[in-house]
Amino acid sequence: MKLFSKKNKTQYAAVQSAPSGSYTAHPFSVLNRQTAFAEREMYKALREAVPIIDAAITKIVRLTGDFELVSDSKRCQSALKDFAENVKVGGTATGLKSFVWAYLEDLLTYGEAVGEMIPYSDLRGLYGLYNAPLDDIELKEGGSPLDVKVCRKSVGESVELPFQEFLSVSLLAPSAGSLQGTPILRGLPFVSSILLKIFGSIGKNFDRIGNIRYAVTYKPGEGSVVNPEERARVIANEWSKAMRDTQGVYDFVCVGDVGIKVIGADNQELECDVPIKHILEQIVSKLSIPPFLLGLSWSSTERMSSVQADILTSELEYFRSVLTPVIKKVCNMHLRLMGINKPFEVKWSNISLMDEVELANARKINAEAENLEKKQEAEN
Repeated sequence: MKLFSKKNKTQYAAVQSAPSGSYTAHPFSVLNRQTAFAEREMYKALREAVPIIDAAITKIVRLTGDFELVSDSKRCQSALKDFAENVKVGGTATGLKSFVWAYLEDLLTYGEAVGEMIPYSDLRGLYGLYNAPLDDIELKEGGSPLDVKVCRKSVGESVELPFQEFLSVSLLAPSAGSLQGTPILRGLPFVSSILLKIFGSIGKNFDRIGNIRYAVTYKPGEGSVVNPEERARVIANEWSKAMRDTQGVYDFVCVGDVGIKVIGADNQELECDVPIKHILEQIVSKLSIPPFLLGLSWSSTERMSSVQADILTSELEYFRSVLTPVIKKVCNMHLRLMGINKPFEVKWSNISLMDEVELANARKINAEAENLEKKQEAEN
């Protein structure tokens, strides 16, 4: 029996790899930690990681529209107008609309929003409004299920804040008996993490195209007395020197049967358009935003676009119904501190010009129907 036959000949291989950096699917690893403690951090990272989600929330806030405060009393109307235009919001903004827009953005992103009303020192009205950071706040049930208390987080047990009447709290679609709202981003971290993995893989593929890797294979000839392992080590060292010399020309010379191939050059690139579109469809359906508003040129008919616009209108009307009590509470507090006890209304503007056209067509159809009914009554 031949122990050293060609079939049993030991094969030597040497591998020399250049440092390429650690691999990470995407930099927003918090999306993979869906815990209750990191929920707000996760939603914040989600808006930063997926621009289309951030654009959708911004558009919802803008499309919610403008509002005005209307009262039959001239004194009340004057006080409301001055307050809505000049009240301080935070450290840099002014105007009641700035407070409402930031309030709605927190409500959409986190499902909760807390605002603080800051009166003048002599209690002659409200001096400013403040959108409270939710990380420092905890909501607790008061003496009854209808009483909500805003508490400040501290070491140990949370401390109830004083002057609860100067605080406004809103929850978006809370569950029955729960003091936690439902963000419109809920359900998106999973599909978004898949989208980010696809984008991260695409980036790595293009990185490898610009910085290709090589596989150098050495096959010793028949009857060679040279140690194959030692020869492979020498070839690997010389090839590494050639790859590290990026400033000039470095010749690589070797003897024997040496083959050089680009790693991954013969691999087929995965198709990513279809899965990316499927994921974006899930995101758009959750946010209730028509695709054309986000720059997505998906094929759709004019009828389909109008239906999507109607769905968005119903969503915006719901958000307005959540914001209206907050606006009334703030304005009522300002009027009471000024000694004014007059009723007023919050009137929202029409969402778009399409609404104006639809309302005009509806009035026209109703007028025509009323004229026909009068003619029929006259004939009878």
